[in-house]
Amino acid sequence: MQILQGKSTIDFMGKRKIALVLSIILLAASIGSLFMRGLNLGIDFTGGYLIEAGYTTDVDIGPVRDALAENGFADAMVQHFGTSKDILVRIAPREDVNKASLSDNILSVLQNASTDTVSMRRIEFVGPQVGEELREKGGLAMLVALGGILLYVSFRFQFKSAVGAILALVHDVIIVIGVFSITQMDFDLSVLAALLAVIGYSLNDTVVVLDRIRESFRNIRKRTPMEILNISINQTLARTLMTSLTTMLVLLALFIFGGEIIQGFAFALIIGVLIGTYSSIYIASSTLMAMNVHKQDFLVVAKEEVVDDRP
Repeated sequence: MQILQGKSTIDFMGKRKIALVLSIILLAASIGSLFMRGLNLGIDFTGGYLIEAGYTTDVDIGPVRDALAENGFADAMVQHFGTSKDILVRIAPREDVNKASLSDNILSVLQNASTDTVSMRRIEFVGPQVGEELREKGGLAMLVALGGILLYVSFRFQFKSAVGAILALVHDVIIVIGVFSITQMDFDLSVLAALLAVIGYSLNDTVVVLDRIRESFRNIRKRTPMEILNISINQTLARTLMTSLTTMLVLLALFIFGGEIIQGFAFALIIGVLIGTYSSIYIASSTLMAMNVHKQDFLVVAKEEVVDDRP
């Protein structure tokens, strides 16, 4: 992207109303889905048993679900894991059985329902109290991260920039969570870790844009705030796109070839990178426009020199 004679080549701020409508639609869909459908919380948050079993040939999970339901495990969730020869069974916490007997019962049911040899790969158990504690601490971690970022950006720049950065981060987090609610993909600790990574990535991108905006307001004269914002965004556009594209290549490789155990983590970051790049350009910058940013907001206050008149 070239900047000719200080003029921006793309009128980003001129399209801010279209971006605002898009953001409102995405946020409304995300919040609506969260209220109506909620999140498909993984065993890390709900508690229960996670059992991985392997077959010698491809397995159809339909008969597996039926066999488990007939043997008292109607609440079991079954899905392929990694390959069509491996399955993952999730069962809610039960007080009347222990981990060893449950694994033996599940393995027996799976073996009786198939002519193949079934092997137990792993079994994990998370108590409901542990899951509730993880939910609370995970939510607290995001709030602390957002609060710390507000203080950092306020100190690093000024209040109007801090408001724009926080709105961009909240915008990104809600949409990423909303996508998981709409798609009903598993929301576990790895996805929560991805959300925190999205906050860091989006903040880094936003700080680069805000830093350029601050310098432009200090150095460019006889331009309107909208023109200065457009020039600043265009000057950082090449860097933003290059960072996003290289990051996306890695995340797509993880999503496609990393297996189901890391798929949710990669998917959350893919959505986060896309939305984070968008919000750095439109949400943070549009907030400055809405708050009537002007040159005086970024001027450095000169300190008065104290003259020592002692002999």
